[in-house]
Amino acid sequence: MVTAAEIEVDERWMREALAAAREAQARGEVPIGTCIVSDDKLIALAGNRTRTDCDPTAHAEIVALREAAGKLGNYRLTGVDVYSTIEPCAMCAGALIQARVRRLIYGAPDERAGGVISRFRICDTDFLNHRIEVQSGVLEEECRTLMQEFFKTRRGRIVD
Repeated sequence: MVTAAEIEVDERWMREALAAAREAQARGEVPIGTCIVSDDKLIALAGNRTRTDCDPTAHAEIVALREAAGKLGNYRLTGVDVYSTIEPCAMCAGALIQARVRRLIYGAPDERAGGVISRFRICDTDFLNHRIEVQSGVLEEECRTLMQEFFKTRRGRIVD
């Protein structure tokens, strides 16, 4: 069972990820944000950069993993917690496995392309050599609303 103190910590870091998502949105990106934490210290913070960098792999999770690996000097990120506003896709879930992340905490599910629970179970499958502890639903409504409003606005512009 998750304690009140653990919930408070998870919500605090998810708010950081939400801030990165809003910054990504301001750049015209899909508003997804990720932060990576070790020993309750921020190691990396990123929002989506696929359009900004013209890079299909520049999802928030991948950008944050790259930053964290560089800062820590190791591609193995054992012991870190990753906070993402939306359930990671298959590519990002696979990268989290490769990085040996300890724990993934995300806000809202991605029912169309989620690689953790919604479509695939990459983070806890017994076919791979690492499993990640997963906590979903942290600030879920806020994370979901940010995405819904972004796509509602975007569709409105396309129709006009």
